[in-house]
Amino acid sequence: MVIYVKILTTRLAMQAIDNIILGNSLAIKEMKKLIEMVSSSNTTVLIQGETGSGKELVAEALHIASGRQGTNISVNCAAIPSELLESELFGHEKGAFTGADRARPGRFEQANKGTIFLDEIGDMPLPLQSKLLRVLEGRKVQRVGSNKEIDVDFRLVCATHQNLELRVRDAEFREDLFYRLETFSVKVPALRERGEDVERLAHHFISVYAEKAGKRITDIDTD
Repeated sequence: MVIYVKILTTRLAMQAIDNIILGNSLAIKEMKKLIEMVSSSNTTVLIQGETGSGKELVAEALHIASGRQGTNISVNCAAIPSELLESELFGHEKGAFTGADRARPGRFEQANKGTIFLDEIGDMPLPLQSKLLRVLEGRKVQRVGSNKEIDVDFRLVCATHQNLELRVRDAEFREDLFYRLETFSVKVPALRERGEDVERLAHHFISVYAEKAGKRITDIDTD
């Protein structure tokens, strides 16, 4: 019975991954195996790959295949001004700063029982990196303007297009945080490394955008 449930869980995880990540090239198959391998654990995952390679899709696949009951919360660390990122991640109490007219839970609280995806983690300011490290160690968050710690149950997934080892060497990224994030790494191959997937991807995107535009396209010229 236990073996049957494990096989069924594995099949459902792989189905979820296949539904999100298209492609059957060797590079993609190897990546999918890594995602399936780590999906059911609570291990922190670092997704590395070039801009536009599909890192956010990998994070989504990890969350869905994990079976975690909470939400998958996504935060782009490069898109939020550094002075606002702390409040965005950890929340704040009413009156904590100018404009804080009410208390607000942060993204870690919103991701309780689920997954928090920190995209472009390499752009996180150093002071916040130390606070993130404390959250990883204690699984507790403290809102800006509060002395109270809140227990949170989350799975952390991070992504970057940068070489974090070089940033550590240049003292732009904490070494201790880097080693906590690199517990399990997934490398997303660039499209040039998975040429056999191009035709399938082309058909997929043409179908999606043709439907949005109200067009009917049945074939494409591959010559």
